[in-house]
Amino acid sequence: MSGSFEEDPFAPARIRDPRPATPPSLPLIAQYGLALVFVALATGLAFLVQHLISAPNVTLIYVLPVIISATLFGWGPSLLAVAVGVIAFDFFFTEPYYSLTITSPSDIWAAVLLFVIASLAAFVAAQSRRWAMEAREAAERAQALQALAHTVIEGRPQSQILQAAATALHRIFRAPAAILMQRENRIDAVATAGSAQITEADREAARGALSSHENTRGDTYPYVGAYFDFWPISKAAGCNCVLGVDFAHAACERPDAPEQIIEVIAAYVAAALALRSR
Repeated sequence: MSGSFEEDPFAPARIRDPRPATPPSLPLIAQYGLALVFVALATGLAFLVQHLISAPNVTLIYVLPVIISATLFGWGPSLLAVAVGVIAFDFFFTEPYYSLTITSPSDIWAAVLLFVIASLAAFVAAQSRRWAMEAREAAERAQALQALAHTVIEGRPQSQILQAAATALHRIFRAPAAILMQRENRIDAVATAGSAQITEADREAARGALSSHENTRGDTYPYVGAYFDFWPISKAAGCNCVLGVDFAHAACERPDAPEQIIEVIAAYVAAALALRSR
């Protein structure tokens, strides 16, 4: 699945944004590897300036890779940079050199300060990164819902409303999304986004959601093998359809309570379809 998101064709021009909702993330092992590279670069810089500054001041150089790692990657890589930075300082810049033994009280104090300062810097930078990501996600949710609302308000055809709803699900959850509709004995995907692939197991799960009027969850009994979670839209809308999100192939983890967003999107779709059925 691509890391970028489809541009919503139903959004007004003022809220269209061709950029991805979130930058593509590096694999976890690459993030930790880059954290080590940053520490190695800091060590090289420390060797260049060690004759100009005292050993305790060299510790400040090792705060840089911690801040960079925390800002780019978050807690894990930044804590690795803290640990490796302290070890590198001890090994290369305290007597006896090229040993993990520290004999000078001032060097011990410098190593302790490095650990404390770097840990605090990691905490602040990682928290700032998390808040920035949450703000970006909230803005993306608002844009996706606004695009769907405009499609409904403008009285677009049913097919466009359903496609706008699928696109909103895809943008918000960063996962393949689909809307399935039951017609006589068949259940078909009437709108998809994010390269959604509907399997026969998913169709059975969608039928189960419609018949029971209950949400279903992918790859759980009795729908083992289904990828999508499904939420039925109220029959009051005059249309038997379900909203589906494939969290198994999402770009991020399944949220704890996706129903909060699903209910909003389902309400838009139900209201639009109910008006059209009158």
